[in-house]
Amino acid sequence: MAIIELLELPSQGVLLGLDPGSKTIGVAASDRMQLTAHPVETLRRGKKLAPTLSELFALFDSREAVGIVMGLPLNMDGSSGPRVQSARALARHILEQRDIPIAFQDERMTSQVAERAMLDADLSRARRAELIDKSAAAVILQTAIDTIANAS
Repeated sequence: MAIIELLELPSQGVLLGLDPGSKTIGVAASDRMQLTAHPVETLRRGKKLAPTLSELFALFDSREAVGIVMGLPLNMDGSSGPRVQSARALARHILEQRDIPIAFQDERMTSQVAERAMLDADLSRARRAELIDKSAAAVILQTAIDTIANAS
């Protein structure tokens, strides 16, 4: 497999959403019908990527996932920066180890959307910090699911 377009992802089955960061990777999952996304876990990135990828593949396999939607952290003007290069490198590392369809989703403003939802839910600052990465991954994945559904 390779990096593909959103509309090329399998139309049925669980998709994982990833919010890649320098210290963590937020993970979300869809239901099998790809209607809703929900936060799952925040993986810690260490000095070595292999243990983090092992955790990611364990989640992928346990949920019988069929693809990954990875957030692409574009700058607000749509240009690419170091964070985009890092996300693309993570996708390449995943593909080096597993034959998984991966599509990118623009993730601009997803952390702010997730933060706003948690503020509306009156969560404490500490609780928001704990949940932000996997919540942002859920926003990324839900945006992709909605985009795919609206294209059909």
